[in-house]
This record gives sequence, C-alpha cells and structure tokens, in this order.
Amino acid sequence: MKVVFTGRHMELTDALKSYIEAGLQKLKIHFDRVSTADVILSVEKHRHIAEINIHVNSMRIHSKESSPDMYASVDAVLTKLDKQVRKYKDRINKHQPRVGKENLGYHHQIIESIPENEDSPQNETQQRHRVILREKLTMKPMSVDEAVLQFDLVDDQFLVFSNADTHQVNVLYSRDDGTYGLIEPQF
Repeated sequence: MKVVFTGRHMELTDALKSYIEAGLQKLKIHFDRVSTADVILSVEKHRHIAEINIHVNSMRIHSKESSPDMYASVDAVLTKLDKQVRKYKDRINKHQPRVGKENLGYHHQIIESIPENEDSPQNETQQRHRVILREKLTMKPMSVDEAVLQFDLVDDQFLVFSNADTHQVNVLYSRDDGTYGLIEPQF
C-alpha cells in the first residue's frame, strides 16, 4: 500500500509515520487491494486533526477526527476507518448475486457537429453529425441502492444501469445540492 503523508503547520516525525502505517496495515487485512492512503495531519491552535482517505477496490473511504493530542486523533481516525471498512465489507458480503439474468449491453456514443459545405444547397444552419467516440459496456442488473454505491465509485456525471426491479434502463445523476436524481422511462 502506498501511503502519502501531508503535514500542515507541523513537522512529521518518523515515529508518527510508522505508527500510522502500522495502523493502516491492520485495515489492509480486510481487502485484497488497497491501492493508496492519503494521510493529512494538521494543527490548528490546540486541536490536532488527523484525516485519512483510503482507496479500496476502486472506492474512496474518508475519515477525519480531532483531539488535543495527535496520537489520540490518529487512534480515533483509525477506529472510525475500521468501522467504515467493516460496514462496506458487510454490505458487499450481504449482496446476493442475481442468478439466471443475462447481462444487458448498451452503446455509448459521443457525437460531434460538422457544418455542411458552403456549396451545399441546404440551409446554412443545418449541420451533419459524426460519431467521434463509441463505447460498448455491459450492464448488469442492479437495484437503485447498488447503483448509488457504484455511482460513488466512478468519476462520471451520470450512470446508466439496468434496474433489477423494473427491468428497464435507468439513468442516475448527481444534483448540485448533493442528492441524486433518477431518470426512469415512461411508457
């Protein structure tokens, strides 16, 4: 696991770094792939703040704690991270895979507008379109809750998925106020 340390308004000692790395190694036993951990330690007046972001199986888990002592803050943030990791792992283990349902696929295309030739007898405002990128992705049926969890993992503006409850294609998107929107087809 790669650990990146950042100290704000303080000097990071080797003892503190090794203490944090030992605590993070205990979290690593829960997952097969923990790629990186970002550790941010800061001091503001009499508060010692420890903040850790770990990237596990393409998911980001964040925790932040503060106390009058840095080692106490680190212990608190590691305990909080352990609870979050266990909660995430329990959610994954409780998930029952759907049997007998086939994976659906969809096509993703990005279209670019190209102006018509000036010699063309058609209207000047009319344009032709050309596909500049095409992706084929498989969609596994998932519930809305699973889609929200998956959407948190990806860094896109929307997620297209097959709704396991309605057997229709739905679109999940993030709104400006931090909530999610769901687009469902109406027939």
